[in-house]
Amino acid sequence: MTSQKTLLPVDYYRLPFCQPPNGPQMDHENLGEFLAGDRIESSPYRLNMKVDMYCEQLCITNLGRGEMKNVSPNKMVRAIRKNYHNNWIVDNIPAASKVEDDRTVTTRYWQGFPVGFIASDTKKAYVHNHVNIEVQYHAVETDPTKGRIVRFVVEPFSIKHEFEASADDDDDVAVDQDASKSSGGKPFKVADILNPIDSCNPKSAVKEHTKYEMVYARGREPQEAAGRVLFTYDVIWTENKELHWASRWDVYLSMDNAIPARVHWLSIANSVVIVIVLSAMIAAILVRNLRRDFSRYNRLATDEEKAEDLEEFGWKLVHADVFRPPSFSPLLLSVACGTGAQLLCMGVLTILFSAMGFLSPANRGALIMAQLLLYVLMGVVAGFVSARFYKTFKGKSWQKATAATAFGFPGATFLLFIIMNIVALSQGSSDAVPPTTMIVLLVLWFGISTPLVFFGAYFGYKQDAIEFPVNTSSIPRQIPDQPWFMGIPFTLLVGGILPFGACFVELYFIMASVWMDQYYYVFAFLFLVFLILIVTCAEITVLFNYFQLCGENYHWWWRSFCCAGSTGLYVFFYSFAYFKQLEANQLATYVLYFGYMALVSFGLFLLTGFVGVSTCLWFNKTIYGSIKID
Repeated sequence: MTSQKTLLPVDYYRLPFCQPPNGPQMDHENLGEFLAGDRIESSPYRLNMKVDMYCEQLCITNLGRGEMKNVSPNKMVRAIRKNYHNNWIVDNIPAASKVEDDRTVTTRYWQGFPVGFIASDTKKAYVHNHVNIEVQYHAVETDPTKGRIVRFVVEPFSIKHEFEASADDDDDVAVDQDASKSSGGKPFKVADILNPIDSCNPKSAVKEHTKYEMVYARGREPQEAAGRVLFTYDVIWTENKELHWASRWDVYLSMDNAIPARVHWLSIANSVVIVIVLSAMIAAILVRNLRRDFSRYNRLATDEEKAEDLEEFGWKLVHADVFRPPSFSPLLLSVACGTGAQLLCMGVLTILFSAMGFLSPANRGALIMAQLLLYVLMGVVAGFVSARFYKTFKGKSWQKATAATAFGFPGATFLLFIIMNIVALSQGSSDAVPPTTMIVLLVLWFGISTPLVFFGAYFGYKQDAIEFPVNTSSIPRQIPDQPWFMGIPFTLLVGGILPFGACFVELYFIMASVWMDQYYYVFAFLFLVFLILIVTCAEITVLFNYFQLCGENYHWWWRSFCCAGSTGLYVFFYSFAYFKQLEANQLATYVLYFGYMALVSFGLFLLTGFVGVSTCLWFNKTIYGSIKID
């Protein structure tokens, strides 16, 4: 069960629902499902192919005491007030939720169906103790007598059954239930309903399924989430000749066209406009100015210019310092670039595989597993990149740099994950990862990722240091005072807002899929937006880098990293605005949400920061290699 208010999924049988005769059986799950908090268990509901059922009785269960002032409510009431939803599965497709009123019928293909509802007049909690299970099937082309399930819809109702329990005990009930279903005998019965609706009345001449008009007829009341409650269900089988088995996930992935494709196209058009404007600025400023600078720097100075010492000004003046190693922690910058390269490769490959259809939501947990395994395998990239940068910076503590790459970001992530796991355990959430999964994560980290980092670092240190077109002087040049708009605060403010503006629409949909249990499967759009994000980060960083060098400030290493990386800061600030949609009111929810959003934002900071440094390094090598240095 999931809730947008708590963000903490809980086990279905934590509430006093009906259980299978032999108790719930856990389904075999992969690593991705455990990390996502999915726990698939067996159900007491019995469905026989193409066999309709009418007001089938399930069980009688005691939900606890009723709602009273100054008294703690029972578990069911608390779950309903926290807006928990059931997530059922039939043949690996999730249940859609049908909601009906006097005028409309709405079907929603995400978030499951609610456990109950709060009455607008009495403000009391009512439980959905009856469901219409509507299953659609498509006949197999080669054998019309067989069918494949292509659609699964649940319509919940709250019906106050007044009943007298039968004398059968639970064990006999379980046997009788199985026997009645297999033999096609009488409907399973645990009680005599004293006030049956038409579908539950055994004396009705015509069998009909439960309808909205029956439930809300005059004199009928909903079932309060308290006391002894009878759970019932209908099963409705219909043939769908239009929907084929291969296309049954389409309506879920598109969320029944709740978000039209044109929204994503408009988002991409907005991003393209930003890229075009930024590219035009670069063409107007950089290309024109650089062409003028090249012609001035490369021509021979006259005797008068030499006498007046006018032959050098602008970015050429810092040619002997521009490739000087960063003054603040070259080791930290090397580690940050290596981790950013690792995250960049993981992101690109994950989006590509998803866009090609390899990571379908039908394969539960596949996306998280792909991200985790690709991150582990890309450890060789992290080691290689950090080693090349650190060797270029003339660092001596090679082992320390490699160890920091192998244990830095993964260690911080694992520490935060343990804290989140403790929070989930304290709340009794199924989000809590079992110890065996923790051991698997540690094996992936220490057994695969860490050796690959050292392996990549070995080849990185074997390579020659990055060659620069100019020599670096032994004495650093003094940097003149800089204007206010070249300060770090303004650079971070402007450097991150354009890349964020190019991707924030897709970011909204991604966050909705993570925090609001919606589907996101437009990875082709996401790949385009991701490329636009990378290009925008590169262009804005190069622009600020040029202005910085023209101001004779050669401390560009960390500045370029933070300029592009500030996109991650904007994502974190945006998470505060998005949090208002979740209606959260628990401390655990705050910790869970902002903890994971801080981790995601920090990862994006490293990824885009690496893009900024790499682009500026290429740009600076290009322009300084194009002029003559005496």
